[in-house]
Amino acid sequence: MVIYNVTCNVDSSVHDQWIVWMREHIPQVLGTGLFMEARFTKVLVKEQDGSHTYSIQYKAYSAQALQEYKDKHSEALQKDGLEKWADKVLSFRTELEVVDEYTVRRKEESQN
Repeated sequence: MVIYNVTCNVDSSVHDQWIVWMREHIPQVLGTGLFMEARFTKVLVKEQDGSHTYSIQYKAYSAQALQEYKDKHSEALQKDGLEKWADKVLSFRTELEVVDEYTVRRKEESQN
């Protein structure tokens, strides 16, 4: 399984509007049909300049699906964000391969 991680540093002057936009943007990315789910997370670090950092993790169906997304969809979707936010949002992308996944159930959950 492959995760397409987008890390964004968001200037405080556009933070609230960007959150609203991301909640519309993520379903657009999922709407390509190439990802099974997404997780929108805030990085828990205090930036000295007051900005905010987020990570959006899109779980791709396969490496081929991610490549298709990059070939057919990413340019237009990234352009939309760049035009809207310019230098107020700085992003970088990382591709991750899931090696193993582990789940722990709390004892209270398994007894019910």
